[in-house]
Amino acid sequence: MAELEYVKPAEIETRSFQIISDELAGRGIELDRENELVIKRVIHTSADFDYAQTLAFSPDATSIGVRALKDGCSIVTDTKMAASGINKRVLGKFGGQVYNFMADADVAAEAKERGCTRAAVCMERAAALGEPLIYAVGNAPTALVRLYEMLQAGEMTCPPALIVGVPVGFVNVVESKELICELDVPYIVARGRKGGSNVAAAICNALLYLASNNARE
Repeated sequence: MAELEYVKPAEIETRSFQIISDELAGRGIELDRENELVIKRVIHTSADFDYAQTLAFSPDATSIGVRALKDGCSIVTDTKMAASGINKRVLGKFGGQVYNFMADADVAAEAKERGCTRAAVCMERAAALGEPLIYAVGNAPTALVRLYEMLQAGEMTCPPALIVGVPVGFVNVVESKELICELDVPYIVARGRKGGSNVAAAICNALLYLASNNARE
């Protein structure tokens, strides 16, 4: 019979992060201090230590994201799941909010008429807001491709404060992430096939908790 470890509810996360730190040390992996808490929160969310090596950060991406949130930057997601996972109480204290247009009827209609994905149209809707945004993409590589196209064509009047590019899957997933890494914008990207809406939300929350000195309410 398995022997359970007794941990008080309030200490579970702390204990989990200690286990993550111990396992990383056991694997001989030393994380960059700038990005350490982001990487550990993604591992905590996914129980996947590959992220210690596949998460790619543009220079100062974490600090830039934290500063943007403190300045009231909002977040746009490509899924309702990612939007649901972001701590809106902390985000709201800084003056930001979460945008998600995936369920809008006019978005679905336009995507069908143009023969593109709703996620691509959603990125266009977000860009049209004309405000600094963190784009958190955890599902649709087409969202990243559309961001790349708009930036390359000079169609975004307000460049992204940060792009979190972590879609999961097999079709154009790796390629879309590499396109983002070619851009002259701040990014956090999960290279390879792995990712997901939970990972996108985890990265946003890591930035929020850094911005709020780990306040959760």
